[in-house]
Amino acid sequence: MSTTALHISFKPHVPPKSTGVLKSGALRLAYGPLESQFGDLRLPPGPGPHRIMVLVHGGAWRAPYHLDQMDLLAEDLTARGFATWNVEYRRVGQPGGGWPGTFHDVSLAADHLREMAPAFGLDLTRVIAIGHSAGGHLALWLAARHRLPPGSTLVVSGNPLPLAGVIAQAGIPDLRRMWEERPMFAGDLRGLSGGNPSEVPDHYAQASPITLLPLGVPQVLVHGTEDKVVPIAFSRSYVEAAKAAGDQASLIELPGVDHFAVLFPDTAPWAPTVQAIMSLFGPPPGQSDVTGRGA
Repeated sequence: MSTTALHISFKPHVPPKSTGVLKSGALRLAYGPLESQFGDLRLPPGPGPHRIMVLVHGGAWRAPYHLDQMDLLAEDLTARGFATWNVEYRRVGQPGGGWPGTFHDVSLAADHLREMAPAFGLDLTRVIAIGHSAGGHLALWLAARHRLPPGSTLVVSGNPLPLAGVIAQAGIPDLRRMWEERPMFAGDLRGLSGGNPSEVPDHYAQASPITLLPLGVPQVLVHGTEDKVVPIAFSRSYVEAAKAAGDQASLIELPGVDHFAVLFPDTAPWAPTVQAIMSLFGPPPGQSDVTGRGA
């Protein structure tokens, strides 16, 4: 399998925050008062209770990129019978983005499901986070945030919403290693963490899933062997560390696949991710296999 021709450059734009039903059929909802504190909710047919996928987009945590990167996956997952909550957040280059606003926002977005659940028939016991690249980092961090030290600047709630699992697609589980081995992202990491690892080592420790292990949550990492943006070695090392810490963690290696191919549900690399989702909490009602859609 070779998908190395899929080198995608997403066109930056700024979506409106205004709440309401979008052309796609998603419902745009605010989880806070600020411009980037919103998400798009998609619901499958029926009254629920619906299993929930929280989607977190990537883009090196930077302002030009936003939640529409995950629209195709959200639509596909909703067609399979899942409710999807595709979240936006303050990014590096925006007021309040980076440290600590980016982390606050993804936390607030996930915890906002508690307020949404009664109106939309959401099953809060069955929530999985999935993210790509920088969003994979944030998805893993959502599963790790209950491990933050007391008094951490990143804590927004003493009762974070528990996750049933997390999937990181070409994720970044170790920010310090990213700084050391991928210098082209130094500016992004400085913006996200408020400095470099020598200046703010505690920030890197609190923001990196690998230093917060064990998470106590099943974790699946999905990574292409031809990823030139975030090398697969990052995921391999993380899974080894997670297992050593006692966590349930696995790595799906995609031969010949680059950094962006996992974002497209009509390509072969998406099927193993769907299988991983099903293994974490089973298929939605009316679906018997990973290729079908809900009845």
